Amino acid sequence: MRIGIDIDGVLTDIEQWQLDYGSKVIFENINKGVINPNGYDIKEIFDEERNLDDEFWRKYLFEYSTKEPARKFSNEITRKLHEDGNEIYIITARFLTDRNDELGNRMRKIVLEWLKENNIFYDNIIFSPEDKINICIENNIDLMIEDKVENINIISQKIPVICFDAKYNQQCKGKNIIRCYSWYDIYAKIQELIRGEK
Repeated sequence: MRIGIDIDGVLTDIEQWQLDYGSKVIFENINKGVINPNGYDIKEIFDEERNLDDEFWRKYLFEYSTKEPARKFSNEITRKLHEDGNEIYIITARFLTDRNDELGNRMRKIVLEWLKENNIFYDNIIFSPEDKINICIENNIDLMIEDKVENINIISQKIPVICFDAKYNQQCKGKNIIRCYSWYDIYAKIQELIRGEK
């Protein structure tokens, strides 16, 4: 099986990170707390129309990209999946990685170094645009592990998607959508899928 894996929200816990760091930036700028803990991004979480999302990411993107740890056991499971005979494709739309300039090169290097430091096994990495369906089709991905609502809903029309549980993706339900809560849960569900194919 060829398995696609997202980074932000799947290999990392970007949900809690945005709540923690976003609260700091919003409080320091406008003395406001969390409004919608189920929001996907800073604008939704803090119900703030001002352009603080850009300011937030300018200030914290590189800190997040280098210091946020991988989710527990993600390194064990990516290795187990490979040892079981699966091909692991990291498919990420990490901010800046699709740019062909100095910042894009810098972020791609950071991603590769972060994967190495966190012992995340992969066979191939694809820096993709936000919409990942064409990447999945072009690379014959059999299963995608994703957290973003739009990607889950679109990709699941073609292949099964493991939805890594987050407050912001609770509406993702239906055919080809398998909700998981941890990396060992992902491994168990993939084993079930493989047994079902035999």
